[in-house]
Amino acid sequence: QVQLVESGGGLAQPGGSLRLSCAASGTISSINTMDWYRQAPGKQRELVARISNLGTTDYADAVKGRFTISRNNAKNTVYLQMNSLKPEDTAVYYCHYKSQFSYEAWGQGTQVTVSS
Repeated sequence: QVQLVESGGGLAQPGGSLRLSCAASGTISSINTMDWYRQAPGKQRELVARISNLGTTDYADAVKGRFTISRNNAKNTVYLQMNSLKPEDTAVYYCHYKSQFSYEAWGQGTQVTVSS
């Protein structure tokens, strides 16, 4: 079992920044990916960014150049640095974990609101 706890959401102004954190605990596979998804009201959940245990990253086109995903394997924590925030980034952000054995876990979600 893997548990994920997110933190760092909140209110930001357009052009501002926020940093999300996701701490994983439990039985962590040495080979895994950790992702950030988001879901805006009335929309489907979408992948924002992904990072493998080796540090390989992938981003949605909508956030490339603005968001940076990183991880600290010693702390089993993944981060999402969000810069140049836009109102359309407003959503609930979820942390997601997937092991090499296809076991998956989701965090409870953290609200990000971008508004002036």
